[in-house]
Amino acid sequence: MVQSESRTVTESKSSIMELMEPEHANVHGNVQGGKIMKMVDQVAYIAASRHALSNVVTASADRFDFLSPVFVGNVVHAMASVNYTGTSSMEIGVRVEAQCLNSGKIVHVNSAYLTFVALDEKDNPKKVPKIIPETNEEKRRYEEAKVRKENRLKVQKKRSPSAPCMTRLQNTPFPYKRDVD
Repeated sequence: MVQSESRTVTESKSSIMELMEPEHANVHGNVQGGKIMKMVDQVAYIAASRHALSNVVTASADRFDFLSPVFVGNVVHAMASVNYTGTSSMEIGVRVEAQCLNSGKIVHVNSAYLTFVALDEKDNPKKVPKIIPETNEEKRRYEEAKVRKENRLKVQKKRSPSAPCMTRLQNTPFPYKRDVD
């Protein structure tokens, strides 16, 4: 895919599906919320990376409301699309559904909005292509995302900046290796 000035929502839509197994459950047999949150972050990362055609990082995540429990044996389907783009940031909307394989019933279990920032090879914010909403639904999501961005910026202005406590290791292959004496 060639880098362009703009891209449609459809070009970066992404989804992942996973069967929930016993290792994903808490002691009560429900799938842990953290497992769902990880899937949300992963699928949002994929959509943001496909849109920006570069490395991206999660800058924020709005509320995570768990609308229904997910159980071992359910298939979880997480779907993501770019709702809005700024200069270097993108809002990604994610919808999560769980399907019971015994009945076929599908339940909406979570929705979230995440903001990602595209980075260049030196980890500086990088300009992203503008999003082109085509359908009425995409246009509605775009307008709603604009309002959410304005609200996020108001909250962000109230925060005090903080410096990182450590820097990234340079020229170290992943996984990071340490010299052992």
